[in-house]
Amino acid sequence: MAIYYSQSGQLTEIIDNLTAPLIESGDSVEKVRVRPKTDYPFPWTGTRFFAVMPDCVLGVPGELEPFQLKENKYDLIILGYQAWFLSPSIPSNSILSHPAFRDIVKNTPVVTITGARNMWISAMERVKKSLHESNAKLVGNIALVDNHANPISFVTIFHWMFSGKKDRYLNIFPKPGVADDDIDHTKVFGSILEQYLHKGEWDGMQAALVEQKAVRIKYNLMFIESKARRIFALWARFIVKRKKRTAWLVVFKYYLLIALFIAAPIILTVDAIFFKPFLSGRIKRQKQYYLGVN
Repeated sequence: MAIYYSQSGQLTEIIDNLTAPLIESGDSVEKVRVRPKTDYPFPWTGTRFFAVMPDCVLGVPGELEPFQLKENKYDLIILGYQAWFLSPSIPSNSILSHPAFRDIVKNTPVVTITGARNMWISAMERVKKSLHESNAKLVGNIALVDNHANPISFVTIFHWMFSGKKDRYLNIFPKPGVADDDIDHTKVFGSILEQYLHKGEWDGMQAALVEQKAVRIKYNLMFIESKARRIFALWARFIVKRKKRTAWLVVFKYYLLIALFIAAPIILTVDAIFFKPFLSGRIKRQKQYYLGVN
């Protein structure tokens, strides 16, 4: 079974490509696209987008429309999720906390897959924790991202989110989101899943996925995310206590712009000169950890 939420349709396309080899080999694949009771608009409005930040970062789930699961037990569950504000999206949190999902996922192999702008590590760590609490067996992880430079993907993703157009902004910037070739390449990961599913064992599968570039770790993004996730949590806890939440969300929006275009380059430069050269062993261990599923 593949269960997921997709707002723009990108994750649906990813799931379809991932499961295609399984279907072609004769496996029965059930796809469940969940829907929130109060759905999120696409394209977003700026106000609506930033309004979800506190609940998203604090892990507050929303109510889902009722959904049916055809079976009582599955050989493999594919969980598709997306990261909002370095956290699992509210619909993803809603799946993870839903009684039907928590029940069906017990003692069951799970593969997670995301289509992200570029920062997914913090969200995945929280997904891992939730799956562990549900006694699931996490056996694989796939992270598809926009591979363009961080400032460029920031511009293009906001163009897509607020216009609904997945095209080249101003005819200058690249197309936003996960590249079409990378989405198509997801079929290779599906073939790996199919091989291990038929073997009935999962040892070595994540290494095989990583060999095919299912997960790639860039140090600069890993470093920025490790700092930003703590700051986002502070912002979220601060804003939920304010009566005039909208005004503070506007302040947070401008903080994001300053952090990305001014603070981050300075911090990365300082780190590259004074810290990174002396932490190669630690950095290698961090990368290996995030490449895996332990």
